[in-house]
Amino acid sequence: MGIVAAQVTSWTGNVHLNQVSRANMVSLVPQDLVDSAMDWADGLGYLGLAILTSTEAALQPIPPDPLVWKMIIDADSGTGIALIVLVATLSSVIGAIGGYGIGMYGGGWLLERFVSDSNVARLNILVERYGAAGIFIAAVSPIPYKALAWIAGAGRMDLRLFVAAGIVGRGLRFGIPGALLGIYGESIKSSMTGIEGAITFSIAALAGLIFVIPAARWWKNLLDDDE
Repeated sequence: MGIVAAQVTSWTGNVHLNQVSRANMVSLVPQDLVDSAMDWADGLGYLGLAILTSTEAALQPIPPDPLVWKMIIDADSGTGIALIVLVATLSSVIGAIGGYGIGMYGGGWLLERFVSDSNVARLNILVERYGAAGIFIAAVSPIPYKALAWIAGAGRMDLRLFVAAGIVGRGLRFGIPGALLGIYGESIKSSMTGIEGAITFSIAALAGLIFVIPAARWWKNLLDDDE
């Protein structure tokens, strides 16, 4: 058992999490508060994007992706799209460094409070088995990045590897929609209405399911694979 595993096990081995701690963090936030936060951040432009993205990577549960996508769709140039992706990526990594620091000093309480014991175990396996690649997987996927930052900080993972993996992973997560809009431009935007929009949405949903279903099964079976 490595350093991270030992640290996390010492926190969670005999803990029986209550109903609140087992709930998804986003589900604890009222939808009207989420909408208000999105509107507030959108009104501040790049500054709002940076605040929402950095704080989500460190502590708060509201994901920045809808705001990133909206800003990308509203952007009127490739330079604007690139700047949005850059701000989101760097802000997220900076926030994750804050999450790393939180993990060093208070990660145990946060993990016990907000992350189920099974997901803590999966995140721990992710770091133990894959190292920096595990950080990359969390950074580019819907896996709770902040929780992995807490675990990485608790286990004193090499900060340089943590940051490098986060830059690549977050860059891909935010950059893929930006790249698609940059390549296809107005043809994508114009296809979002009428019958063409319905067809486009259906194709995108199907493509998403092709990725999401195997990924969800892999995440669910991660504990079984470690036995």
